[in-house]
Amino acid sequence: MNQKIIGITGGIGSGKSIICKIFSIMDTPIYDADSRAKYLIISDLVLKKSIINLLSNEAYTFEGEYNRAWVASQVFNNPDLLKQLNSLVHPCVHKDAHDWVKKFPKSPFLLYEAALMKAAGDNNIFDKVIVVNAPIALRIKRIQARDKRSEQEIKDIIARQISDEERLKIADYVIENDDKKPVLEQVLELCRTGFQPVPFYTTG
Repeated sequence: MNQKIIGITGGIGSGKSIICKIFSIMDTPIYDADSRAKYLIISDLVLKKSIINLLSNEAYTFEGEYNRAWVASQVFNNPDLLKQLNSLVHPCVHKDAHDWVKKFPKSPFLLYEAALMKAAGDNNIFDKVIVVNAPIALRIKRIQARDKRSEQEIKDIIARQISDEERLKIADYVIENDDKKPVLEQVLELCRTGFQPVPFYTTG
């Protein structure tokens, strides 16, 4: 069987988690890289020690939990420190993902969900990449309903992420989650065609 590993990404509020749930209902295994990273930061003792060496003991609480707010305050305006932190976490997640793939030898498709992603074949395991796309105004509305954040807070978060234009450059497929095109129909078509090279849905 020619198994395919499909990366799926999208900006905050784009609804990629909803798309992943649809795939999951259809028995497609999903690797949530962001959730696994949070787990590994706590459970992988080698990674934990490396983070403490980089950031100090304050990176973790007395109870051993990751001090996320404190870490965020340290790296927010320090790109070099953030890069160093990512250089510790990302290899650990990549190894975990490779081990995860081995658990599903009979699945024709596996999905790897992450907020940050490179194009398929760019030093990763992806055969193709799906980008979930939605207008920024709609994304802001969704996040306000979900997180009760202010509009300015949400705009600041979006501004810190890569732009939609940059994200779309890595897309082999684009799922439009704009409350106009039915997302279920788009997912079903991708599965039906077996993720062939020519995208069924595009932004054009």
